[in-house]
Amino acid sequence: MPIPGKTEIRAEVLRYRRATRGRPPETAIETAGPGEESVWDFPRPPEVQTVTAPLRVTFAGETVAETTAGLRVIETAGAPVYYFPPGDVRREALRPVPGHWSLCEWKGVAVYFDIVLAGRLSERAAFAYPDPLDDLGCGFPRIKDHLAFYASRVDAAFIGNVRVTPQPGGFYAGWVTPSLRGPIKGVPGSEGW
Repeated sequence: MPIPGKTEIRAEVLRYRRATRGRPPETAIETAGPGEESVWDFPRPPEVQTVTAPLRVTFAGETVAETTAGLRVIETAGAPVYYFPPGDVRREALRPVPGHWSLCEWKGVAVYFDIVLAGRLSERAAFAYPDPLDDLGCGFPRIKDHLAFYASRVDAAFIGNVRVTPQPGGFYAGWVTPSLRGPIKGVPGSEGW
């Protein structure tokens, strides 16, 4: 399916942004302690942040991406999504997925990539924003062409020496660490968060 034009994208983005968002009961929201973060303290609209820890993704026994110049996008209720500069990703291991894209109400149109390496395939394991929106001044042009990886579609992903787990539900690409407090959207019943 072809990517829609800017007028259609803008109309869809505005429709999503106007949608009412729910929250879990206050008693379900976990309090962050020292050295922890709560996804319920993250902003909406999302924010782009510089990551100081090394980031690494492995697949088929090889490093696919590794950086000390990563970025992350944090948004209320979601685990942070980590982005690698294009020069820190083995581009020969990625294959564009023609006709497959999605629309984020904040960042715009994302395009997807399969990982093909050492005779193995992981479909739609990574994505990028080739022309991110910047109508709200949230810094999304910083992630232009950077690659984000689904932790569930690679062999392992790391922040420093900490191996991450995937954000629940399979739709979102957030990376969950032991220091992250929730509940995190993606679990059953969280569709409206």
